Formats: sequence, structure tokens, C-alpha cells
Amino acid sequence: MKRKHPLPIPEGYSPASIRTESSTCTGERTIGFYDPADHKLHFAELVRSEEDIAAFYARYGLSRPE
Repeated sequence: MKRKHPLPIPEGYSPASIRTESSTCTGERTIGFYDPADHKLHFAELVRSEEDIAAFYARYGLSRPE
């Protein structure tokens, strides 16, 4: 099995920048790096389960905060 290296955290962001958001209309959840300057999530991904959130953190070599 080939082990993948974690992705680097995008420039200008930190682990504290990670945020999940939910759509008020559809309830769809996304996770990504929040930019307070433009109030948007960047590098966002759809979240269907808690496993998707754990996978997002793992992709960047981070452990999910409690």
C-alpha cells in the first residue's frame, strides 16, 4: 500500500482557520479554510458524515480538535 504525504496547509491559513458551515436553505454542510477578509470558505469540500470531516483533517496531516 502506498502511503500518501499530507497536503501542505494553504498559504495564509492555519489549522485554526478550518471551519464547517451549513446552508440555511438545503442544510448542506461544507468544510474548508475560512478567510475573514472575504467571509468565505476556500478549498471547501462537501461533508456528508463525520468521517468526511476526519478525512479533511487527515488530508492536511492534522488531528481533529476535540
